[in-house]
Amino acid sequence: MRRGSLLTFLLLMTGAMDIAGAEELAEAAETGAAGQLSLVDNCFVMICAALVILMSVPGIALFYGGLVRVKNMLSLLTQTAMAFSLMFVLWALFGYSLSFGTNGSEFLNNFVGNFDKFMMMGVLPDNLNGTLSDFTFFSFQGAFAGITACLILGSFAERIKFSALIFVLVFWFALSYIPLCHMVWGGGYVDSAWHAWDFAGGTVVHINAAVCALVGAYFSGNRIGFGRERMAPHSLVMTMIGASLLWVGWFGFNAGSELSPDGVAALAFANTCVAPAAAALSWLFLEWIFQGKPSLLGICSGAVAGLVAITPACAFVSIGGALIIGLTAGAVCLWGVHGLKKLLRVDDSLDVFGVHGVGGIAGALLTGILCSPDFGGTGFKEGWDSIGGQFAGQLVSVIITIVVSGVVSVIGFLIADKLFHGVRVSQDEEREGLDLSWHGERAYNLI
Repeated sequence: MRRGSLLTFLLLMTGAMDIAGAEELAEAAETGAAGQLSLVDNCFVMICAALVILMSVPGIALFYGGLVRVKNMLSLLTQTAMAFSLMFVLWALFGYSLSFGTNGSEFLNNFVGNFDKFMMMGVLPDNLNGTLSDFTFFSFQGAFAGITACLILGSFAERIKFSALIFVLVFWFALSYIPLCHMVWGGGYVDSAWHAWDFAGGTVVHINAAVCALVGAYFSGNRIGFGRERMAPHSLVMTMIGASLLWVGWFGFNAGSELSPDGVAALAFANTCVAPAAAALSWLFLEWIFQGKPSLLGICSGAVAGLVAITPACAFVSIGGALIIGLTAGAVCLWGVHGLKKLLRVDDSLDVFGVHGVGGIAGALLTGILCSPDFGGTGFKEGWDSIGGQFAGQLVSVIITIVVSGVVSVIGFLIADKLFHGVRVSQDEEREGLDLSWHGERAYNLI
């Protein structure tokens, strides 16, 4: 059944319209040509935007919240809600315009857009972005900005000042997220000069967030008792619920990035089923072999690692390629959490860099290989005609992301350290827990 006929049927069955009205809307939906609104595409992307929001609140909130100690559970929930809300406000003020606008200066357009849509001024319901309402694309991409900020929080959990965190997020968003978003997705330097594939955010979202998180972990220092005291998650049940919500929401993240429910979206959807499943099993069995027992935390972490790694590649690799990416991600992220973390000598509380950084880098680089038709992929991006060229483009995009996010994050934390007399809470506040010392509440009030 064609999608226009399907929409006609659905509208009639629900009693939403009469036959003439339903057929008129279905015809509009079926056109799908640039410059014309497609109701199907518009509806699809709005649903996907809602799924991405589900990933943040409550997905990331519960995933991270369950991993910290009970005295800091509420602080993670509060930080997540704040970060997501803050990003959407900034996105509406200037983020969308600077990320996806076209700068009048050819040089500046390599890095940033313009202020033409500041506060979405002048944007009306009939303004289009391709076959979508401009408001739909705005909402979808705003949800991406929101979850990227939320990912950062896990690295310095249980010890950062709420005030310093707000400043750092604003600084990082303005000077790291916006330029990278424009460079990769807005027609800027990475896209135009290096023709790098990043379908749904391997660089813009995961590596960008992971580098900022790692910098924050260094500036925050180790938690009191780190390496000496047991700091076990207080509720792996909540972590499992959060991981499950992440996986469900990730279908909107990946398939939605096609902006239309076509065959490419179907490929992205299928790969988002396969890669995290392979990564979850890869992590689980390797953990079983080397540590003696398979754990729930391991399978949850593996699934998230697979989701991270498939994100840049999901529309460009075959199902076999997704299996390879998933199996690889489970292994390298397990090493990132247990091996690399020791080498870096950092208290990355919830292993943000070990999963999102290592997984994002692995996924971005493997995209350059497995997108090749020789491996069943859809082909190279225009500008490259070989694995070597595409891999080089992917490598440069990873390096640019690390450098931009790293430099901006270091400067942001340095300024915050001066403004707030340190970014870390006092020892007494940390021992008491951030729930009470900073928010005056408890996650659980047991009678």
